[in-house]
Amino acid sequence: MRRLGIFLSILISATLACGGTPTPPPPPDNSIFDSNRTAYGFFPVAPEATTDSILQLYKDLSLHADFVLLQQNTAWEDFASDVDGESQTRTDITNQTILARQNNLATIFILDALNGLNRREFIGLPAGWDAAFSNPNVRIAYKNYALWVVRSFHPRYLGLASEINTYMDAHPEDTPNFISLYNEIYDLVKAEAPETQIFVTFQWDDLNNMFPQPEEGNRQRLSPNWEQIEAFEPNLDVWAISTYPYFVFPSAADIPSDYYSPLLSRTSKPIAVAEGGFSSQAVEFAQGTPEGQVTYLNAIHEQLGSRLVFWVNLTLNDFNMDSYAEFARSKGQDPNDIASLEYFSHVGFINPDRSPKPALAVWDGFRK
Repeated sequence: MRRLGIFLSILISATLACGGTPTPPPPPDNSIFDSNRTAYGFFPVAPEATTDSILQLYKDLSLHADFVLLQQNTAWEDFASDVDGESQTRTDITNQTILARQNNLATIFILDALNGLNRREFIGLPAGWDAAFSNPNVRIAYKNYALWVVRSFHPRYLGLASEINTYMDAHPEDTPNFISLYNEIYDLVKAEAPETQIFVTFQWDDLNNMFPQPEEGNRQRLSPNWEQIEAFEPNLDVWAISTYPYFVFPSAADIPSDYYSPLLSRTSKPIAVAEGGFSSQAVEFAQGTPEGQVTYLNAIHEQLGSRLVFWVNLTLNDFNMDSYAEFARSKGQDPNDIASLEYFSHVGFINPDRSPKPALAVWDGFRK
């Protein structure tokens, strides 16, 4: 979803443009994260790539969510030399946070070094930078980015990578370098903000070896690669996963009754679904139905609900691929870059005509 996130940032910046660098809003006085119940949220992806659609999205989110998840790729050059400073990235993220606060929504932040459409590779590195977590420039910029987020927004939850096990699969030689960087940032953040809960996310379907990946050898399906999560212990405050089971099961009814629950017995720490969803419509090889969405939500709730600290469904609304492609062209982007996002265009709970899908009532029922 990173390409849509970039476009959304541009639109939000235009929407809230007021001259100068915006001031980060203070944390809310009464945080949902102090309520001792699961917090429910979405990525802030609007149905259409327009300002009006974004403003309507945030109004709708205020009715169906407690927070938004802000996950933006690292602007390497912005943070290459210092934590402080002015940049478009800082403005974009601050404006998104302002819009969330205006609609009574909390925020969770995840830093992302990788290409959201191919997590085996970095994205946006300056020319001449080695694409590796051993690169001193990468390490310094990533630390500065994390510290800026902490100092600016005082987040309760801070993710330092998304679906990191997919990168670990492809680049085992670089895995120790990322883990050491994670631990360095963990210590730096905890020294300034001990209340901030720090994590990385793991792609659960991949962790269970549901996709054929020859580089991993003869891995057994439905047998999680626990060592990839446990490599971050003890500095892993939350065990957070992403999951899109409509890519790996013939139907939602085929999701095993114990597909997610092994997390509960493997760790005593809080659990989170930091990204996920189920399509209400088939797209090429990926199946989906409105009923399947409901089955998926119930599977998460029944298997993990007792321990979930937060739960993110990818989008609230379905989004219009034609609208985003047109916007991409207007900004000089290659519309083909977002073509594969069509697989995720029907995981929302609201149809393009703004009518609710059956899953919306189920989601809202969990929030009560």
